[in-house]
Amino acid sequence: MPAPPGTATTRTLSEAASKALVASYGIPVLSERVVAHADAASEASVELGFPVVVKLCGDRIAHKTERGLVRLGLGDAPAVHEAAEALLAAATPADGDVALLVAPMVSGDRELIIGMNRDAQFGPTVMVGLGGVLAEAVADVAIGLAPLDAVDAEDLIDSLATRRLLGEFRGQPAVDRAVLTDALVGLSRLAVEHPEVVSVDVNPLVVVAGRPVAVDALVEVTA
Repeated sequence: MPAPPGTATTRTLSEAASKALVASYGIPVLSERVVAHADAASEASVELGFPVVVKLCGDRIAHKTERGLVRLGLGDAPAVHEAAEALLAAATPADGDVALLVAPMVSGDRELIIGMNRDAQFGPTVMVGLGGVLAEAVADVAIGLAPLDAVDAEDLIDSLATRRLLGEFRGQPAVDRAVLTDALVGLSRLAVEHPEVVSVDVNPLVVVAGRPVAVDALVEVTA
């Protein structure tokens, strides 16, 4: 087992690497491309279909939004090319090796957050909660101890005060609970099988036509 968070040196994986890891444990992610330059970003955007999002991606870049390293709602290849060049120009030596991540632009009326953390006393824990703009105001999360099975995951979901938002909402279908349950069980398995992983933050998990899909993810590992 790794040392508890705060007592060992850790590093973050890039968004692309973080998503690849969580996807291998059943968390739905968007189809996206990681490219090296603006021309390739333009080509990728055409393949994915518009609108798209372009982000600067790297192992040392954890807080992209705060630094303005995300471009949303790009509607054509020239806009993607311009945004990609600007993002690459914004990279600093401290960022190390960087790339461009191009992904479809999605939106939904509901956003969730799921994650994993290693508690110094209780060991690996898995959480689920309300995400998006209401997350801080409502602060509705449920936390369980890993390992979790499907019944445990269902109980976590049912313990949310805002669980009614998972039903039919504003003309949208109910959230696919099987997908959400599988994602929580997957995070639990990840925690057990990868003791070097200190924490996982999947936020937001946007509900698109009832199906939760990870738009961003950040994995922290022992260095």
